[in-house]
Amino acid sequence: MATPGFSEGARFFTAVLASGPDELAAAAAALEDAFGPASGGSRVFPFENTDYYRDELGPDPIRAFLAWPGHFSTDEIARRKLVTNNLEQVLAERLATGLGRPVNLDPGYVTLAKVVLASAKNFAHRIHLHDNIYAEITLQYKGGAFHSLPWTFPDYASGRYDGFFHDIRKTIPPTPRRRP
Repeated sequence: MATPGFSEGARFFTAVLASGPDELAAAAAALEDAFGPASGGSRVFPFENTDYYRDELGPDPIRAFLAWPGHFSTDEIARRKLVTNNLEQVLAERLATGLGRPVNLDPGYVTLAKVVLASAKNFAHRIHLHDNIYAEITLQYKGGAFHSLPWTFPDYASGRYDGFFHDIRKTIPPTPRRRP
């Protein structure tokens, strides 16, 4: 029987989609103000798999990831999504770029088995947590690799971020097993 209240090993990260380098730097600073110093991040990737965010972020958005140290309680992901939603609004006003949303912040976590993202948008494959925040398994880990699912965003499915997720995954201690 599973132990209620037991949390598997997880590490917190935030995916940042920004209209440019200045907006990315402002988002990283705001995230560290909110969640403390990040322990690392990814390289910057061009975001070119879709034009979905063009009207909000402009023609050439970029993507990067920040990760935070230590164990992350997965129960916290909905609250962190509410914080990042607020940061998006604050940054839109502060940066005054003329764009609808110069940064898009998607918090998530990595476990030994999966990558999970939080969202404020409901779809059939997302589970409601609270306050209209949902969780989605975006990638699953098996056989030594990350694998996409039918609903995985194309940029995540491309494998270009797998190195970042592998690096985080290596720092997660194994989940203790209960003895019979």
